[in-house]
Amino acid sequence: MDISAGNRETSDSHPRICVGIGGWTFEPWRGNFYPAGLAHSKELQYASRQLTAIEVNGTYYSTFKPPTFAKWHDETPEGFMFSLKANRFATHRRVLADAGDSITRFVESGISELKDKLGPIVWQFMPTKVFEPGDFEAFLALLPQQVDGLLLRHALDVRHPSFAAPEFVALARRYGCVPVYTDSDQFPAIADAGADFAYLRLMRSQADVPTGYTVDAIAQWAQGVRTWTSGERPRDVFVYFINGAKERAPAGAMELLRQLGLRA
Repeated sequence: MDISAGNRETSDSHPRICVGIGGWTFEPWRGNFYPAGLAHSKELQYASRQLTAIEVNGTYYSTFKPPTFAKWHDETPEGFMFSLKANRFATHRRVLADAGDSITRFVESGISELKDKLGPIVWQFMPTKVFEPGDFEAFLALLPQQVDGLLLRHALDVRHPSFAAPEFVALARRYGCVPVYTDSDQFPAIADAGADFAYLRLMRSQADVPTGYTVDAIAQWAQGVRTWTSGERPRDVFVYFINGAKERAPAGAMELLRQLGLRA
């Protein structure tokens, strides 16, 4: 289903800036990011009040039911956002054109229970998956534009160098999808300045830096966010400190929010 670019732009002059981490359950965060003694059942409530978004990795490996998504919605404050990694059965296959049933099963699993807190769906592909234009276009044509009346946004986390090509960026834009920009030593960094939103995964956190990225490096990312969300075409941006020295991710995300003058 080919759609014209631009129909997913933020609906008003105030683009959304979402900054967060991957998941909320991680042992080294206890007593570090989380206060000592905080009940594990309260970790999402706490994290969602320090940050403005979380990318959920669990949906990549497992199938969740509608009451779980509803619970996440109810435990988090107004304005908080969840990005969901689509189930791997949809993307880890030789022929992507055959993914229709898996895509439908994920999209109709109850994600609409997140309501206005549903951010982009992230479709993560294997690092060995090479860009084959015909098959990849067949996959993009299967992605639904809405579920239960809720508009969907799709981010493509491609990891093979062959995707770093104008043909891929043009194809993604034609279907209203956005390449994930990955700051990593392992995967290509693919940007589309004309995309309807930005999705960044920052994966170079260092254990010996309290905020993962240096304060100066975070300042550069902050300037990029300001550029993206201003000007004649302000658009939403999602930034996740994810991987690398994961124990530093919350501090990095909070530092970026601080530099942007934002509070969770």
